[in-house]
Amino acid sequence: MTRNNYFQFKQFRIIQERSAMKVGMDGVLLGAWTDTTGAGRILDIGTGTGMIALMMAQKNSIAQIDAIEIDPEAFHEASLNIQESAWNDRIRIERCSFQEFSECSTLRYDLIVSNPPFFAKDGLKAPVQNRAQSRHSDSLPMEVLISGASGLLNKNGRIVLVLPSESLQEIEHLAVSNKLYASRLCRIKPNPQKPDFRILIELTNSECTIQESELVIEFEKHHDYTPDYKELTKDFYLKF
Repeated sequence: MTRNNYFQFKQFRIIQERSAMKVGMDGVLLGAWTDTTGAGRILDIGTGTGMIALMMAQKNSIAQIDAIEIDPEAFHEASLNIQESAWNDRIRIERCSFQEFSECSTLRYDLIVSNPPFFAKDGLKAPVQNRAQSRHSDSLPMEVLISGASGLLNKNGRIVLVLPSESLQEIEHLAVSNKLYASRLCRIKPNPQKPDFRILIELTNSECTIQESELVIEFEKHHDYTPDYKELTKDFYLKF
């Protein structure tokens, strides 16, 4: 994706001039794949530019959406993006860490979504501090995210995440530790010849049978997108 100062979706625009993390495929996949059916209250953890919160609002016409972001630059732009959208009366954004939010919130959610920082803290850090914070798990370890999110769920609530494929074993272990169950799992492959590199996973606090699937983004040629990828993202991308 070209890193412009803004990214235009079909029903909203994302200003991203100052935010560390721009519009990217991980976030779009998460927003497009998440099932918002029956969700009256939704929480977006680490909203960045506000893109996923806005995708949730587009998909669900009645939900009240809370979005939290710790980085001041991202918070500023997310606030602008939400305010300029058609759904600004249903999205509330707060600048705070997830740890602060989960300790103080008395609300319970039907759906929690997050594109979390998932590079290990001993990995190579991005040179800019707020970009490093957005990409690395130091500020929000996975175990803190899952335990905190599980405590914010309503009965039959769901948590939906996008993660590197190698995180699957860890997330499954954390789900068991927090009495959660994997209900949906999608393995993402860049093309048919390469192994999966991302997973989309839905966790619920109700025992269930997991539904597994696979999504291939492109054929062999770059930008030659598969029908499945186009179908998943067609409500958002202008080009589909």
